[in-house]
Amino acid sequence: MTTADEIATIREMFRDDVLDGLRQSEKRIPCKYLYDERGSKLFDRICELEEYYPTRTELQIMERWVGEMASAIGPRSMLIEYGSGSGLKTRELLDALEDPAVYVPIDISHTHLAASAADLRRRYPEIEVLPLCADYTEDYELPDPRRDPRRRVVYFPGSTIGNFDHDEARDFLEHIIDVCGEDGGLLIGVDLKKDPAIIERAYNDRAGITAEFNLNMLRRINRELDGNLRLDRFRHLAIYDARRGRIEMHLVSLCDQRASIDGERVDFADGETIHTENSHKYTLEEFRELAASAGLAVRRTWVDEADLFSVQYLEVD
Repeated sequence: MTTADEIATIREMFRDDVLDGLRQSEKRIPCKYLYDERGSKLFDRICELEEYYPTRTELQIMERWVGEMASAIGPRSMLIEYGSGSGLKTRELLDALEDPAVYVPIDISHTHLAASAADLRRRYPEIEVLPLCADYTEDYELPDPRRDPRRRVVYFPGSTIGNFDHDEARDFLEHIIDVCGEDGGLLIGVDLKKDPAIIERAYNDRAGITAEFNLNMLRRINRELDGNLRLDRFRHLAIYDARRGRIEMHLVSLCDQRASIDGERVDFADGETIHTENSHKYTLEEFRELAASAGLAVRRTWVDEADLFSVQYLEVD
């Protein structure tokens, strides 16, 4: 249960990050704030879209090779999942693992996390499920399980590693080493470079769900920070930057406008954008080099037949 003090701290952090980001010459808001309860549900809908290949492809990879992944993780592990989401891929992995000691899902959205953890407890009564509401990019304290695990393994599905710039990604991988220890492991989803048209379609779906997901950031600011942003005065933009190897999501102001957020004035020029998310894509060699720079070695890689997506298992080198 999140306490009143914790809620106040989360709100203050949200406020500071939003106002600091919107005061920059190139406005930006950290992508983690896309995932309130409504944002998490919208992302679940995105994952079901025809255009959004990562979830569908990663599930196909899991279904084919999850036994090999479970063997790499080994028995009686503490499985720590970052950004646990709806849990579809988690169930594939838990079904295959040998005698897991404990499952620790970590998510920033308390409501979404609680619902997912409750569902997994019903499905797997023999596995201890200890949800942790936290920002997994920051320091946190793992809960104490009933049984001592043989090792810790972080499970980071999806393509969320792509949200980090190169230096941030390296620091994040180093942080995972601190969490897992020298004998731990990391099972991670990594989106691959491909035809930019495929990538851009995935972030500009015909149903407009990704646009609604992006605009929900403004809705959250209005609700939680007493904002008065007009959603009809912004539009979603997602474009692929081939030089940086990443898709960028922005919210574009459709006119000169002024807004208030927690009593602070914020001005937007016509055509000015709020940068809300990056999603970097990698070649297998590029990600191997990134992992090595953090002290990790890629032990196994599983890729779909069309080379759209990969799941990789890493250990400390």
